[in-house]
Amino acid sequence: MKIRLNALNSMEKHAFVETIGWVFEHSPWIAETVYAARPFSSVKHLHDAMLEAVRSASPKERLALLRAHPDLAGKLSMSETSVKEQQGAGLTGLTEAEYAEFSSCNEAYVGKFGFPFIMAVRGHNKHSILAAMQARLKGTTEEEYEIAWREVSKIALFRLNDRIEEDTVSCSGKGNANMMIKPNETGRTMYYGKGDVLVYRTFAKPLQAIRRIPESGFIGSDNVIFALNVNIAVQGDAFLPSFTEGDNSLVVATDSMKNLILRHAADYDGCTVEGFLLHISRIFLSKYPQMTTIRMRADRIPFETLPVPGPQGDLIESGLVYRRSHNDHSSAALTVERSGEGIVVTGHQCSVSDLQLIKVKGSSFAGFVRDEYTTLPESHDRPLFIWLNIGWKYGKVEDVISPGEESYVASEQIRDIAHTVFHEQNSPSIQHLIYHIGLRILSRFPQLSEVRFESNNRTWETVVEEISGSEGRVYTEPRPPYGFQGFTMTQADLTEAHAGTAAGEQKGVTA
Repeated sequence: MKIRLNALNSMEKHAFVETIGWVFEHSPWIAETVYAARPFSSVKHLHDAMLEAVRSASPKERLALLRAHPDLAGKLSMSETSVKEQQGAGLTGLTEAEYAEFSSCNEAYVGKFGFPFIMAVRGHNKHSILAAMQARLKGTTEEEYEIAWREVSKIALFRLNDRIEEDTVSCSGKGNANMMIKPNETGRTMYYGKGDVLVYRTFAKPLQAIRRIPESGFIGSDNVIFALNVNIAVQGDAFLPSFTEGDNSLVVATDSMKNLILRHAADYDGCTVEGFLLHISRIFLSKYPQMTTIRMRADRIPFETLPVPGPQGDLIESGLVYRRSHNDHSSAALTVERSGEGIVVTGHQCSVSDLQLIKVKGSSFAGFVRDEYTTLPESHDRPLFIWLNIGWKYGKVEDVISPGEESYVASEQIRDIAHTVFHEQNSPSIQHLIYHIGLRILSRFPQLSEVRFESNNRTWETVVEEISGSEGRVYTEPRPPYGFQGFTMTQADLTEAHAGTAAGEQKGVTA
């Protein structure tokens, strides 16, 4: 049974260790180490803390952790969780011949590397696992050590996600992506608000002081049309009687919320969506003491300037006439709370949504698991059509709410990095593509702490394979269901990628 994250954060140490101490195989000391770092804001936050505890351990402790893992398909003592995971991959029902083959590979692997073969088996079967064992036996000790730790990390994250339920529910207005609402200290979820507040402000402060990057020509926005679709949710224990007793004496009508947002759009003197959300949140908390937390999200409604003939006969931007765009758009979400320190920002998320990119050639998908359920042919040069949402967070909240010189990251630059990397990469999968997009974003913007991807495969179906005298083909829209991917990266991934590259270069020099 899952346990809520806020309940885990409030546990005594012995209960905390008992609840998640098994996540790393036979190594409860990791949970004991991170206990002092509570509270954890998410499962990922907890997972990162546990990985840091492992990284800080002695070499002897780290090796002992690897050796605590059971042989795959072996007869060694396994934790109950390992038994279930291996059952799910079909490793507890092998034939005698299969068992002998696994045992031989296990014995060879341990003899060569000094620790068991470790693999996050979820999503695999006995055939793909055996193939991985045989392939990894060819590696070096250094390579396998790094791979083993990546697999340990995956196993731990799978187990944490299975055990812990994040303390959030979704709250969405029509046409708005989800806002995340957390329960209060008692575990109760209680909020209300207004969605689809359409704000059209003209001649807002221009967005300037954008740091140039090679992948993008974006240098700022005139903000002549600053248009937003706003969603607001308010929380406060004072609203409980409105639910339990029908007492509306402290309830601010959502129509009043809408009017406040619209009227105070006039006195916003900033230039970013995030700044606007903070401006409005502060007004709500200052005016209504019964509100303790404001959670706001806004989708930017994009308008594109249009070219008109200039005085020299060339085309120039009108500055007066704009066209509503239905392409990708930027979004931002803020959580603002009242505390002893005053009004503080306790959470944020920036994103670009509904990015749709098609690469007509230069992508592939091959080498995936093939079994009795596989009908998809391998493809070595396909068009690839992806729908993509990219989210990011800053390491310091000040960089998003009151950005200093060139510290603000514009969604247009994130979008341009995505299509530039798509152009450059001959990607073997969408997963590989978004990983490299993430590395480029984190490299260009070290002020970001996290990048998040949600992608959807909408690759066209081929109708005509060959057209005489042309390299073209004929396609049609794919039919559902559609494949999707999710991935989160941090600056640690960039550091790891750079370390791997340097190690590879050094290996090439010394070879």
